[in-house]
Amino acid sequence: MNVELTVLGHGVDLIDVARIERMLIEHGDRFREKVFTETECAYAEAGGRRRGERYAARFAAKEAAFKALGTGWRSGIAWTDAEVVHGADGAPTLRVHGEFARIAGERGVTRWHLSITHTETLAMASVLAGREPAVAG
Repeated sequence: MNVELTVLGHGVDLIDVARIERMLIEHGDRFREKVFTETECAYAEAGGRRRGERYAARFAAKEAAFKALGTGWRSGIAWTDAEVVHGADGAPTLRVHGEFARIAGERGVTRWHLSITHTETLAMASVLAGREPAVAG
């Protein structure tokens, strides 16, 4: 895929899977409901023994997205405003909602590129926030 894109921001995050697994054990549904959407939970819960890795990768993706936009997790942004979903080709992609989507729009972000990876111990995500060129008409 060859897509012309003006990069407006880049964020990277690395997280220890055990940290997220501890949060899931210690805070259970409260943690899941605050941080993850129903779609993300359904995907992670279907992961069997890789459940913790899947949650950790989505957590890292959200952190990376907040960094790419330059907001961090503040300004009324909810964790669920950034959502990891899968495209038709199965690749993870970022869907934005609420205050996060509003701020992204103000800053001219029209496209997100997301890459995630995880092992038994670590999860990492990289997010590019960009603007596609205007189509001449």
